[in-house]
Amino acid sequence: MAADQAPLEFGGPLGAAALVLLLPTTMFHLILAASSGPARLLGPPPYLPGLEELWSPWALLLLLTWLGLQAALYLLPARKVAEGMELKDKNRLRYPINGFQALVLTALLVGLGVSAGLPLGALSKMLLPLAFATTLTCFIFSLLLYVRSLLAPASALAPGGNSGNPIYDFFLGRELNPRIGSFDFKYFCELRPGLIGWVLINLALLMQEAELRGTPSLAMWLVNGFQLLYVGDALWYEEAVLTTMDIIHDGLGFMLAFGDLAWVPFTYSLQAQFLLYHPQSLELPMALFICFINGLATIPTATGRQLLVSGWWGMVRHPNYLGDLIMALAWSLPCGVSHLLPYFYLLYFTALLVHREARDEQQCLQKYGRAWKEYCQRVPYRIVPYVY
Repeated sequence: MAADQAPLEFGGPLGAAALVLLLPTTMFHLILAASSGPARLLGPPPYLPGLEELWSPWALLLLLTWLGLQAALYLLPARKVAEGMELKDKNRLRYPINGFQALVLTALLVGLGVSAGLPLGALSKMLLPLAFATTLTCFIFSLLLYVRSLLAPASALAPGGNSGNPIYDFFLGRELNPRIGSFDFKYFCELRPGLIGWVLINLALLMQEAELRGTPSLAMWLVNGFQLLYVGDALWYEEAVLTTMDIIHDGLGFMLAFGDLAWVPFTYSLQAQFLLYHPQSLELPMALFICFINGLATIPTATGRQLLVSGWWGMVRHPNYLGDLIMALAWSLPCGVSHLLPYFYLLYFTALLVHREARDEQQCLQKYGRAWKEYCQRVPYRIVPYVY
């Protein structure tokens, strides 16, 4: 192992291999469970789909068209060009800040298509073959990235994805910032096709519910509204992603490729999927309460290099994670409390943030040293005050 090689994460090669299989399997289970009568989160899937139900050349064509559209929007003139963090070779890459522009233009194109008779609601019936096509694409894309990374110089490799084990490096990603010209694949995948695709799937489910029942339910409107607000906010403040662990630390491998392109749109839309097949009666007082909870999720983030020890950062070390969990709860509550399935996102996100917080701790300790240890003594709680 190289001297600057980070310790293996996710259980090493065995854990990486398990996750390569477990993540797609979980995604397909959730899609199948959401449309089934029992809608069970735990237990076997309602049935095992055959290849004829999973594979559709039209789904693959639709996916490639979608990726091509978002790539074209990425290449449009940006309202701003930002510099990333300093790399090993002391250079800083430049990134177009036009994600919100891509969202607006996509909305205009979809709106024109719907007004011209585009049956957007039919997308809800294609989730399974679309998820299958996206998964296959992610496998092929990740394999190409791994082969490409074998020719990359050492200065271009990520801190943790060059262990020498092919399975582990395929999963975590060897190259930190794979690019063709100015087109940055990781930055493109991080916020564009998956997040905007999530909004589009939600809208398709809303329109399908309107076709089935005459009008979308209040619960469906809330889920669509909350999650559109989240995506719009993420793309409006797109520059903030340049300081995240995904961009500055992790390589682009199967973990990020599948997570960004497949996991986000097909599992984050789980609440809307559930509501289409399991309508919930939501009274206005409860809806207002849920809106209030969702509003509490907005917590400011630090932008400077100093360690804050006041305000939210004086209560817990990661108040933004606490905000994410409150928000995840608000997204699930419109689905009622009779099923555990709509709360999968909350359960998954809790596990994800606890794991990510542990990774953050190691990064911050390396970056700030004694100052971070002092901060941890002054602020002992990690995410939830007086609990964890």
